[in-house]
Amino acid sequence: MSAQPKVTNYVQTFGKKKNSTAVAICRQGKGTLRVNGVPIDLVEPKVMKDKLLEPILLLGFDKFSKFDIRIRVRGGGQISQIYAIRLALAKSIIAYHQKFVDEESKRKLKELLLEYDRSLLVADPRRVEPKKFGGKGARARKQKSFR
Repeated sequence: MSAQPKVTNYVQTFGKKKNSTAVAICRQGKGTLRVNGVPIDLVEPKVMKDKLLEPILLLGFDKFSKFDIRIRVRGGGQISQIYAIRLALAKSIIAYHQKFVDEESKRKLKELLLEYDRSLLVADPRRVEPKKFGGKGARARKQKSFR
């Protein structure tokens, strides 16, 4: 007799900021939010805690209390990781509502997030331009003197 695997509904989304990438897995549960296995309240730096919790504060704790969201984040610095987590968190709740709840509730949540801050759902494509020869940086060049 082979045991049937338990099928759970989940969505996987990602958030990127500079070189940081956060992958969020959202499924129904008791409302646990974990980042790299640590509760979301213990994420460093503490100064950025309000920024990190913006999607939760905007949509309300009741929306997140039905979901278990696990986030893995790698690369970049502390601040860019916070922004990547924030993006992954907001996108995961929207994706779950689109896939397993109704389109109307997804649209309302998306409008609310976009009205507050577009970077909650849309990644920032800017990257560091590589340094070129003949100067100190990407664009700066050595000055020429004619006299």
